[in-house]
Amino acid sequence: MLSGWGRWPVMPGHERLSEDLAAVTCGATLTRGLGRSYGDASLPAAPGAPVAGSRLADRVIGFDQETGVLHAEAGLTLRDINRTLLGRGWFVPVTPGTAFVTLGGAVASDVHGKNHHSAGTFGSHVRGLRLRAGTGAIVEASPGIEPELFDATVGGMGLTGHILDVEVVLRRVPSMWIVGETEYVPDLESLLSTMLDADRIWPYTLAWMDGLGAGGRGRGVVYRGRWADADEARGRELAWPREIAFPAALPYWALSRFGMRWFNEGVLLSYGRRVKRGLIHPQRFFYPLDSLLEWNKAYGRRGFTQYQCVLPHKAGLAVYRKVFRTIDAQGGAPYVVVIKDFGAEGRGRLSFPCPGVTFSIDMPIADGTTQRVVDAVNDIVAAEGGRVYLSKDAFTRAEHYRAMDPRIDGFNAIRRRWDPEGRIRSALSVRLLGDVA
Repeated sequence: MLSGWGRWPVMPGHERLSEDLAAVTCGATLTRGLGRSYGDASLPAAPGAPVAGSRLADRVIGFDQETGVLHAEAGLTLRDINRTLLGRGWFVPVTPGTAFVTLGGAVASDVHGKNHHSAGTFGSHVRGLRLRAGTGAIVEASPGIEPELFDATVGGMGLTGHILDVEVVLRRVPSMWIVGETEYVPDLESLLSTMLDADRIWPYTLAWMDGLGAGGRGRGVVYRGRWADADEARGRELAWPREIAFPAALPYWALSRFGMRWFNEGVLLSYGRRVKRGLIHPQRFFYPLDSLLEWNKAYGRRGFTQYQCVLPHKAGLAVYRKVFRTIDAQGGAPYVVVIKDFGAEGRGRLSFPCPGVTFSIDMPIADGTTQRVVDAVNDIVAAEGGRVYLSKDAFTRAEHYRAMDPRIDGFNAIRRRWDPEGRIRSALSVRLLGDVA
């Protein structure tokens, strides 16, 4: 059985695993990395359809210590890149909130991170890639070679071909430590203004919001960070924390709204009411949950969804508040809310980020309720000119997605030039893009 990180939906199927990714992708309808997309993006279009797994194809093909150009197979993870090269002064240029992402998955999702306002998406740093197209041909694509295919592949959810290897420019860093600040803010307006002000100075910013307590006012914590200079790091050695596995899936009742309200209270109390500043381990700053393997089990056997949308800045505070009022009115429970600021839109034909504020909202799946919540919030997002993140999505309807994203037809046209028989497809492309299962 296969599922995404949200543990829903679940579909019968298995992966073909091999160190020879070029061989194992022959005849496969999709390539799957670590399965850390939340919904159905890495699930086959039909139960039992052949899926290639990339995680054994994780070799470094080449690395230039002077320029930071890394050439590696698509199954190499951001975790392994960072743990191998951070001590040599290099870090991935853009990272999501987990390092358990393959290079191929980072390209396919065109992942973003705390530094989107300053560094763009992962695809902005990719120099080239090699993929097996739907015709079976192995093709090289870059901004200068087959640029249309390259642009469709970056953020294309693995639907333009099987990504085999990637060439990306890493970021040179002056030390292995982060200088970070945290600041408590009492409401959503202050949370947003504090985060946006920080964007002008800090390369990494993020806000965590309490979506359950204090009448939903939006109090929370703003995080700011930059790489420490060598003098600030003072030669302090870095040890990566031990990883432990979450023991078992919790029963549905164990993670209740009441319990999460008290959990959020505890989080807020731990930060106090003053700005805190200090050296922070990069694992704690970028990947606070990665040391707890399989933490998704905490949401129980029914699973959860992480609904993520971006709303343009012009939408304003009233619309942002309306999103959370709507979730509450429809019976949803926004257990975890993370907010980031997006900069300019990238070149990826189906990439998610565009200028605006993005909200990532974890909600436990509840029969009947979750679909109703997503439908109601998507009404708002579509009306305001926003869009949803396909790597997180499990519930958006095709009509909503088409209303949000006018790029669909152009993207599909490029796909068909490289895959006229529609061999490469996923459960997501069937649900949203008109593919046949």
